[in-house]
Amino acid sequence: MTEQVKVTLVKSAAHRLPKQRAIVKALGLNKVSSSVVLPDNAQTRGAVFKIAHLVVVEAVK
Repeated sequence: MTEQVKVTLVKSAAHRLPKQRAIVKALGLNKVSSSVVLPDNAQTRGAVFKIAHLVVVEAVK
């Protein structure tokens, strides 16, 4: 079974750099407190790293 992570947006992406706003949108996060379950791979980790100050990440079984 593949590992997954739950990413929750805890701070708004408004007034952030355009690249950061694009990453938030690409991950499927729309509003504050919205969550999405994603595969735990290099692409996801890289995207989350760039917006780490805006999100909370939890491991999902």
